[in-house]
Amino acid sequence: MSKKIILFSIALAVTFGVATQVEAKKRLKMTNYLFAYFIGNAPQEEQIHFAVSNDGFNYTPLNGGNPVIGSDSIALTKAVRDPHILRGEDGSYFMVVTDMRSSLGWSSNRGIVLLHSKDLVHWTHRTVHFPEKYKGTHFAHVTRVWAPQTIYDKSVGKYMVYFSLLTDDGSIPYDRVYYCYANADFTDLEGEPQVLFDYKQPAIDTDIVQDEQGLFHLFFKTEGGSHKGIRQYTFTNLHKPDTWTLHPGYCEVTKNAVEGAGVFPLIQGGWCLMYDCYMNGHYQFAKSTDNLKTFTFVQDTQTKGKFTPRHGTTIQITGKEYKRLLKAFPIGK
Repeated sequence: MSKKIILFSIALAVTFGVATQVEAKKRLKMTNYLFAYFIGNAPQEEQIHFAVSNDGFNYTPLNGGNPVIGSDSIALTKAVRDPHILRGEDGSYFMVVTDMRSSLGWSSNRGIVLLHSKDLVHWTHRTVHFPEKYKGTHFAHVTRVWAPQTIYDKSVGKYMVYFSLLTDDGSIPYDRVYYCYANADFTDLEGEPQVLFDYKQPAIDTDIVQDEQGLFHLFFKTEGGSHKGIRQYTFTNLHKPDTWTLHPGYCEVTKNAVEGAGVFPLIQGGWCLMYDCYMNGHYQFAKSTDNLKTFTFVQDTQTKGKFTPRHGTTIQITGKEYKRLLKAFPIGK
């Protein structure tokens, strides 16, 4: 066999393997939803919790409402916030969280935690402590690395981790959104953070989704100006923010103060936008049936008893995954 034929065969096998993984992911029959969140500002509440749902709007906490991952086992501060969960291209799962104990102050956050799982039950983790990793650079002066999230960047075949940054040396004067790529085994970040976009005012709690037509939708919370709310950019290229379209107005359908926007597709069609009404003690769910152009109110969560969610994210899961989670983390424990 000639060298050209061998190279072609290898390329075809790699291409077919990637296509097979993508098609396998599309063929998964989704039946339920998994919500990852934390529950409050006390250290014992800054833990990772899971809840499940049949419709995407009404959730039941797992593990009897207790944490499914203890922060003292994964975080340098022994407390975490803002869990973002993602189904990977290879069928495994990724989660990133803010390594922060809020009782130490809102500018006490120095890093994030990367987590990886093959079954949603058992998780490996690595911390990324910015003062240590970026010693000698202005990134060593971070006062907060807030609300990290992950998206698979098909253009480079890597997972992009993005977050808002603020430093105390004046190099980053307001919360600005940056990104890094994760390394191959999701245990560290590659290189120094790069600017994802600059809103020219403080911006936090960024969430990026891609619709079936390939259009990206980026939601974020504005922290400057007279109104602090959730806005949206749309674009086709992650790395050309000068081509992004900023939609007019705000996405939340409430006059309450909001943060932590989370967007996910609904199994029955359409999209859900959820966010934390953090001053009023409840989550709110809104629905879009026009591909994330407009949103209508669905309901507030019943934040009573053991289900008091704060800033988190939701993914669709299969019936098999649902049963596995119920077995590992019983509802009535």
